[in-house]
Amino acid sequence: MKPLRISVRTKLTALYGGAFLIVGLALLIVNYLLVSSKLPDTAAFADTAAGISVQRTQAYPMDSATIMPAERAQATQLVATSITEYRSDVLSTLLWQSLVALAIAGALAVLLGWLMASRVLRPLHAITSTARKLEVENLDRRIDLDGPDDELKELADTFDGMLDRLAVSFDSQKRFVANASHELRTPLAVQRTLVEVAMADPDAGPEVRKLGEHLIYTNERSERMIEGLLVLARSDRGLAARGPVRLDEVAATVIRSAAAMAEDAGVTVESRLRPRTVSGDPVLLERLVTNLVHNAITYNRKGGWVHVDIGGDPALVVRNTGPQVPLDAVPALFEPFRRLSGDRTGDSRNAGLGLSIVRSIAQAHGGAAGAEPGGRGGLVVRIRLP
Repeated sequence: MKPLRISVRTKLTALYGGAFLIVGLALLIVNYLLVSSKLPDTAAFADTAAGISVQRTQAYPMDSATIMPAERAQATQLVATSITEYRSDVLSTLLWQSLVALAIAGALAVLLGWLMASRVLRPLHAITSTARKLEVENLDRRIDLDGPDDELKELADTFDGMLDRLAVSFDSQKRFVANASHELRTPLAVQRTLVEVAMADPDAGPEVRKLGEHLIYTNERSERMIEGLLVLARSDRGLAARGPVRLDEVAATVIRSAAAMAEDAGVTVESRLRPRTVSGDPVLLERLVTNLVHNAITYNRKGGWVHVDIGGDPALVVRNTGPQVPLDAVPALFEPFRRLSGDRTGDSRNAGLGLSIVRSIAQAHGGAAGAEPGGRGGLVVRIRLP
């Protein structure tokens, strides 16, 4: 059961209102005691008032000592009863009117506390709103809080300073990725060309050709790894631009391009492509679908199948047959350089970045990637996209 979430605004309102009610209740008690102490004492006032009352009922004046005890006692009882009722009525009226006034004032205090809490928390709402709107492509947003130089302004200025440092860091990362893309790919392309030229030499012996094949194989694996790292770095940075992308058309293109690969692996590719448009980067989305389809073909078996479903909920589902995948091993498959076998070097079919790139691209588009073992082996990978 999800615990009840109480906002800071509600807590501050309850604090303001509670403090007012406690002070108001204390004042009510003090006022009650003061009024009670100032009202006439029943015993003392009744005896004096009784004597005066009996004297006024006589035809001639007389000293209070000559008043008959029975008459005095009867008058005292009547006066005492009247004074008791008077005190009770006064104190009861005072108590109820004070409670009603306290309730009305308490309601007003809660309302004013709610408004005061809103004003106090307004800078925090500005910070929260700015943080939610931040993305890699718009790190230029700032709070720029106006107002007195207090703790809240200091918090906002600190947040703006942190954003300045993050913007500088991301700009540096973008430049690094752009430079790495050129610096890493160019030497590999030169090496590949030199090896192919050496192998094309008619005088090259069997040992040279065998070594050349091994070097080309290693070169291709390095190229795939570098390309995967660059795509992963690009998707981790977020999207530089968005546009409408027909995910079903992207999947159809990927499936056509993977037909020869599937035929060589002895795998049948099936699809159910319904119209689905998402907002994002077409190149990254194509890479997402490509990684999923290629992985489903690569990690399969002869006579197996791959099924691609577009347009439902979630947006993309890829199922395949293949070896059994333990349930506890699935989360690790989305980490870079992780394979089911746990070997980082023995498997040359992929660089171990396929599903980590898929997850990064999905998150860059505001979605999520998840997987679970298939009922008859293989994986079921689900991609949710807004």
